[in-house]
Amino acid sequence: MTQYTLYGPALSTYVRTVRMILAETNTPYDLKAVDIFSDRDPAYLAKHPFGKVPTLEVDGETLYETCAIVEYLDTVVGNRAFTPADPMGQARMRQIMAIVDSYLYAPAISTITIQRLIVPSKGGQPDEDAVAAAIPKAKTALEAIEAIASCSPYLLGPTITLADFYLMPVMLYLSKTPEFAAVTSEIPQLNAWWAEVSHRPSFLEVIS
Repeated sequence: MTQYTLYGPALSTYVRTVRMILAETNTPYDLKAVDIFSDRDPAYLAKHPFGKVPTLEVDGETLYETCAIVEYLDTVVGNRAFTPADPMGQARMRQIMAIVDSYLYAPAISTITIQRLIVPSKGGQPDEDAVAAAIPKAKTALEAIEAIASCSPYLLGPTITLADFYLMPVMLYLSKTPEFAAVTSEIPQLNAWWAEVSHRPSFLEVIS
């Protein structure tokens, strides 16, 4: 039996994306914590030279970058159930994943979430200027996804895809901040999508 070990903190959005696929496919795995708020130790850097999370170890062979991990898992344990069959659907899925990676994650998570949820929990004061600058960037990224997605009921139609798993953890953290209303004010379809997918069992399992 293949042994899967996932490295990363349980609270990470990208770790949650991978864990949802593992949960959806009833795939056993071990979760090994990595402290993302400190320098990575040499043992972890040997697995991921850039020190980011997650890293997936498959029978001793390591794989990093979330986009690579989720497509691998979708193929080997998901039987490609989470990738659209048609080429345009596949392209749209990867387009949404790229928007999350390149344009949404930084303002939504690295700035808004960190400043609103993490900094105060450690006794600091949020950088209000940074938050204000991040709001239009997060809003633009979500509106770009809104323009691509059908949300019927999932982002790309009747079947959940890797794109949904990518976006769901980001939306969860945003929903816990005062900025959520502002960044979601022009995305009615995504708001309806979020109300639906936020109750999915695999999602509730990994955020518990």
